[in-house]
Amino acid sequence: MQLLFSSLPLPPHTFLPTFTAFYGCHLPFLITPIVLFYLMVVLVVVMLLLLLSVHQWRHPKDKPLPPGSMGWPYIGETLKLYKENPNSFFANRQKRYGDIFKSHILGCPCVMISSPDAAKIVLVTKAHLFKPTYPPSKEKMIGPEAIFFHQGPYHSRLKKLVQASFLPSAIRGSVSEIEQIVLKFLPAWDNTTLNTLQEMKRYAFDVAMISAFGHKQDKEINGIKQLYQCLEKGYNSMPLDLPGTPFNKAMKARKLLNETLRRLIKERRENEKQGGGGGLLGVLLGDKNQKVDQLSDSQIADNVIGVIFAAHDTTASVLTWLLKYLHDNGNLLEAVTREQEGVRREIIEANRRLMWDDTRHMPLTTRVIQETLRTASILSFTFREAVEDVEFEGYYIPKGWKVLPLFRTIHHCADFFPKPEKFDPSRFEVRLCNRFEL
Repeated sequence: MQLLFSSLPLPPHTFLPTFTAFYGCHLPFLITPIVLFYLMVVLVVVMLLLLLSVHQWRHPKDKPLPPGSMGWPYIGETLKLYKENPNSFFANRQKRYGDIFKSHILGCPCVMISSPDAAKIVLVTKAHLFKPTYPPSKEKMIGPEAIFFHQGPYHSRLKKLVQASFLPSAIRGSVSEIEQIVLKFLPAWDNTTLNTLQEMKRYAFDVAMISAFGHKQDKEINGIKQLYQCLEKGYNSMPLDLPGTPFNKAMKARKLLNETLRRLIKERRENEKQGGGGGLLGVLLGDKNQKVDQLSDSQIADNVIGVIFAAHDTTASVLTWLLKYLHDNGNLLEAVTREQEGVRREIIEANRRLMWDDTRHMPLTTRVIQETLRTASILSFTFREAVEDVEFEGYYIPKGWKVLPLFRTIHHCADFFPKPEKFDPSRFEVRLCNRFEL
């Protein structure tokens, strides 16, 4: 007994009297402090096993996490992502683990989705289980009411409105204006060396202004361009809101941009009898639900800011890649040039401006654009977050994990696009089989 009590803080001869005085009973001869210690350990183990069994009941063993590597603690595989080409990083793991795999990048546990069917489930079929998610700094810069940061009824309503402003029926009347923008830029591009991406951004931004504000170009529009340039410089910078930093300058520009748009919204509301003025802003102001559930000025401003920012940047990138692919494929460039010259002759002979219907006579140009969208895949992936524990394609995705549909990996899958690295617009040719269109 003397040895059994040697590890206790109380002297061994005081333990039993103390226990008896406190609990009013005597310890059985065999229940020594060591035995009591082991009983407590067993009790803890039993409780842990009970909790584990409950967890396994909710998440059976036949629903494991997707295969993959989580990398180093805290760091995950982020360093590998930055070290490798991002496209190779994802493609190599897809080959190793399959179309659904896990990783840990950018400080988050993630599940990567690289099949069209699985991506459709995340983005469409069961979109309510996966909310859009972005770094807080991006949400703060674009605006918390923008469509990108929401799901549910509010997101669905805004999606319909945004899509309505970019339908062929909506942009049909803007074709001649877009033509004039191109003609304005061409003299400055002739016989000189250009930064293609920056020039495409300038052009795409002017087109975005028409798409956002319609034909009615208010006096506020010119100031908006300068503010967007400042906003763009700070968008991908470190989110340090300190005086003089790009992020701080961008946030100041964002505040001024919001104030400018609010003035513009107020003017158009006051001139409601004349219509919303066209473009995305006109659609948002003219929403048929406005009388019962009016969009606030803040909601409208955030969505105009967000859509312009997203639209002009991605469009400029696509145009830059399109020019590169045409440059690298001389025969294709000649064929596209012949097609465009044919359309131009028809316009000159008819003594008219370019119209929407002329695009029907540009089948090769259309296929080149489609193949550019596939090959370049400007948006390599997007972020979603599981809003609850989800059983997905035989796997278990915990609540809070990020889910990334990998668009580029899907677009470069040989099962769907043979020789995926080859730029081949003929993939999108309409083929006929037994008089049926494929």
